[in-house]
Amino acid sequence: MMWFCRDWSVGLQPGSRGRNWVFPTVFLCVYGFFSMMRPSEPFLTDFLTGPYKNLTTQQVTKQVIPTWAYSNLFLLIPVFLVTDVLRYKPLIVLQALTFILAFILLLFSSGVVLTQCALFAYSMGTAADTAYYSYIYSVVHPQYYQRVTSYARGAVLLGYACGSLLGQLLVSLGGISLYWLNVITLNSVCLALLAALLLPMPEKSLFLRESEMDYNPSENVTSSSRGSWVWVVRCLRRGRRVVATALRRLALDCKECYSSVTVLFFCVWSAMGKCGYYQITLYVQLLWESKQPPYNFTAYNGGVEAMATLSGSVASIAVGHLALEWTLWGELVLGVFTALSAGVLYLMSMTSNIWVCYICYALFKTIYMELITICTFQIARGISRERYALVFGVNSFVGIVLQSLLTAIVVNTKTLELTICSQFFIYASYFSALAVLFLSRGVYTVFHNQLVEHVTPEGLPDRRTDLPQVSPLT
Repeated sequence: MMWFCRDWSVGLQPGSRGRNWVFPTVFLCVYGFFSMMRPSEPFLTDFLTGPYKNLTTQQVTKQVIPTWAYSNLFLLIPVFLVTDVLRYKPLIVLQALTFILAFILLLFSSGVVLTQCALFAYSMGTAADTAYYSYIYSVVHPQYYQRVTSYARGAVLLGYACGSLLGQLLVSLGGISLYWLNVITLNSVCLALLAALLLPMPEKSLFLRESEMDYNPSENVTSSSRGSWVWVVRCLRRGRRVVATALRRLALDCKECYSSVTVLFFCVWSAMGKCGYYQITLYVQLLWESKQPPYNFTAYNGGVEAMATLSGSVASIAVGHLALEWTLWGELVLGVFTALSAGVLYLMSMTSNIWVCYICYALFKTIYMELITICTFQIARGISRERYALVFGVNSFVGIVLQSLLTAIVVNTKTLELTICSQFFIYASYFSALAVLFLSRGVYTVFHNQLVEHVTPEGLPDRRTDLPQVSPLT
């Protein structure tokens, strides 16, 4: 299998032309679709608190779900550091394997500890998302970057929407138990593993130079010393130099990327928005469970997730075709729609109607996907392609750090003992503070730009130019 992928990858590198971009893109999209087609995910809380796992809501809220946030925080750093070194594909394969392990544990284990192990394995997979989105840039020419990026993201969104809709139809119409939804999910991620194995192996990394990565240990080393400690020490020294060089470049690139104030603010929203979004999506099923009528009610979690994902996809595509001077109005747009997100979250926390809660969540997810799209292409415009993985990886890490802090304060602080509705009220306040920040910044940017337009480059008001000419003295 490995030799097949290595031979197939010849001609698929960034310097190639023609239709060679199609093959890796197709298999990556197939992987993205099946890895995200998880019909059991919208019903995870019901599965954990139901007769299959028999966990209490308190255990799920304070012990099980926080495992994902905390473990993802500690796994994101090593995964991010080795993603470029291992050239993406091994991390994608590892992601598929950890998803398989997670759902095997969910199906065949019991108790809080083993369920936490399942969430830990799941967090290993989500930490490798950077490899999925960065892989395609290492095997296709830059002229196809925009196209293949849209295909890769579209495959993920389509897979999640189809999985949610399939789960809803099987539960509502087919009467399928939640256990069999997890079986279907396990088979789906197994198909994703097959697609991951068929991905071509990149010949070079994006971040590290080829000369730093493609080191031949036989160079400058005699054949008689290959099996000796001398060769091992030289390889280790070489590895330390590569790591030190990579870290220096990482620091310099971060300094250069975040030196632009405009890019910095879009990165701030990207990190803080992801923090709030992850927290909402992790705990929204517990909120829905608290709003459901006590008797004879069929949960429509899967249908709501499918509708929200599809509407968010449409909004993301629409905003990509919207003709607007984003460098001027982008921050103000972020502030206005973030305020709207805060409003629907306040309504979610205070309403007792499950249908209002469903609609508010769909609105929130649609707005978030629209705004994160704006942030993504604005950040991409301000940095070089080689730094995409770096900047988006750092933003994701900052978002996970903030989410872990938010989880520790709101969920795991024993003195607070907040209800799920009170927690969502705090999350709404979090987005309100974010909205105030960007509304202020947006208003400042607009007025500052208007002021600059009426001032000369020297910083002085325009002076009259119709004065009579005076001949120079001789």
